[in-house]
This record gives sequence, structure tokens and C-alpha cells, in this order.
Amino acid sequence: MDAAPQPVELSITDAATRMGVDYKTIRRWIAAGTLPARRIGPRLVRIRVADLDALGAPLGPQVGR
Repeated sequence: MDAAPQPVELSITDAATRMGVDYKTIRRWIAAGTLPARRIGPRLVRIRVADLDALGAPLGPQVGR
């Protein structure tokens, strides 16, 4: 049995759940330019899963751990 395909884009609420933060944090990241997003219509905002994953990716080796 095939698994359902993963979504390419998420809502702000779904992105917040995936990152383990409040939806207001996602909105702040979008406003600051830290997290790219696109607006679809007057209220609907979508965030690419790849952009969200890149935001949480490690930057390099952790020194001192």
C-alpha cells in the first residue's frame, strides 16, 4: 500500500506544528524575512516544506559539545 504524498506547501498553523513553535513565531519569521512564504489571495499564506526544513537545518559542526 502506498503512503499518501507529503505536501509541498504548508499553512502557517501546519508549519508551526511541524517546527514545534507558536503560529505567531512563524508570522514573525516571515515578517523578518527569515522564512520565505507566499500569499495566495488576501489571507491565505503558504510556506514551502523545503524552506521550513532549511530553516531548521544545522549550520555546521557544533564546537564545544
